[in-house]
Amino acid sequence: MRWNEQMRRLVVFVLAALVAGVQAAHAFCGFYVSGSDKKLFNDATQVVLMRDGTRTVLSMQNDYQGPLEDFAMVVPVPVVLHEKDVKTLPKAVFDHVDALGSPRLVEYWEQDPCYIPPPPAPTARPVPKTASHAAEDYDRAAKKATVKIEAKFAVGEYEILILSAKDSSGLEYWLRDNHYKIPAGAEPLLRPYVESGMKFFVAKVDPRKVTMAGGHAALSPLRFSYDSDDFSLPIRLGMANSSGKQDLIVNIISADKRYEVANYKNVTVPTNFDVKPEVRDRFGEFYAALFDKTVEANPGAVVTEYAWTAQPPLYPGGQGYHCDPCPPVEVDDADMMTLGADIIGGKIQKGGFVLTRLHARYSAGDMKDDLRFRAAAGITGGRETRNWDGELEHGASPSGESYFQARYAIRHHWTGPVTCSRPRWGIWGGPPDGRSNQMVAATKLAFAPRGALSLPSVITKDIPEIGVKKSGAARSGSGGGSGGFATPPTRRLMGLGLGALVAFAMIGLFTWIRSSSRSARS
Repeated sequence: MRWNEQMRRLVVFVLAALVAGVQAAHAFCGFYVSGSDKKLFNDATQVVLMRDGTRTVLSMQNDYQGPLEDFAMVVPVPVVLHEKDVKTLPKAVFDHVDALGSPRLVEYWEQDPCYIPPPPAPTARPVPKTASHAAEDYDRAAKKATVKIEAKFAVGEYEILILSAKDSSGLEYWLRDNHYKIPAGAEPLLRPYVESGMKFFVAKVDPRKVTMAGGHAALSPLRFSYDSDDFSLPIRLGMANSSGKQDLIVNIISADKRYEVANYKNVTVPTNFDVKPEVRDRFGEFYAALFDKTVEANPGAVVTEYAWTAQPPLYPGGQGYHCDPCPPVEVDDADMMTLGADIIGGKIQKGGFVLTRLHARYSAGDMKDDLRFRAAAGITGGRETRNWDGELEHGASPSGESYFQARYAIRHHWTGPVTCSRPRWGIWGGPPDGRSNQMVAATKLAFAPRGALSLPSVITKDIPEIGVKKSGAARSGSGGGSGGFATPPTRRLMGLGLGALVAFAMIGLFTWIRSSSRSARS
């Protein structure tokens, strides 16, 4: 079968970021173009951006549900990519990154108030710093002729074309005349990308090379890199298919910077408060309720859920300070190389980096512009750290380096005998039987149940920053004493851990690089 005959069976997916799908699952940053009447779904998308200077490495994983013979994707790129610029990745690395930045639930037990601990053993673990811190037949034919195939190659299960287009209506005609059913209103969304000189990376899937798992295609993640002064992620194209809410999570890895959005409001998620034991089995549902309430209280905001400085080991073979507590799945240097450290080099290659996790949930009318990122000052929060009055740190505070996470706790108060005259209450640690106590991560948040859990009924104190008051009587998690920390709630506080958040549905990538586009035109 000739290539142009294959192209008539193409399904084009234009995607520009990472998104986790919800309800009808139209949650992604591009739009579908289908060669059949079968419906395609993008359940969720996960993107990792590794950034250093003007260099960006974009890695994307998708979980696709639909007819494989009709699947493909289209990605605007600043330059003509060649086979050496594109590679497939193992899926596990995304699970690792996801778990590291996911909201976490920990569990603490109040220690024997009469126990006198032995002096702490020497440790080489560094202590984190907390310093202040877009007619006619003739016209159609003429426009269609403005589309050119610039390159063709294969990578993994993907057959790839690199297209160029001189106007957006020409690209739209080309797609329609090749029997692609693109969404209504697509041309205006394509226009700015075509006018800026972007090329179009088209990847078609060879069904013979794809395995299926639970009704979903286990498509290989893709990675490519580029240089640009502009650091942004397009999201407006996703509005063409959207019939409801879209859920977007962006992971940014930098050598030494936290990132936030420059063109929308930034807010940190409420963190470091105690919840009732029933949250243990409904943690994803709980966090979805908390996140939704945060967005409701801050319309149009992008929420920071994680910003953490990973410190490299002080000596060969040692452990760095990467998370506290860490998820059960470790990430290693090979994972960072897979995500772009082989290109970025420098500190990231040696285990030092900052991971920022940004989360947005929006409808078609909420976001008028693409996401544009800027470096931001460090923040801290969401740790088992108390002030001089014994109160747990609350919310996000300025810091010389970033140690912020979405973290919540279930606390079990001491119920045993008190055998001393001066008990020390509020000392929290692991289970009294000494067993390992692993944290719980809130993953696949786009698919978490919504509307059934009452947030006020499962919290033990008010959350004034989003206007939520607890309901019913609940004992404070402070234990009524000066507070402290006896033993860690998990045996593993160090080592880089990452686990899974979202599987996702189609593959697509999308880079919005104006400065590179201007270079490509010149």
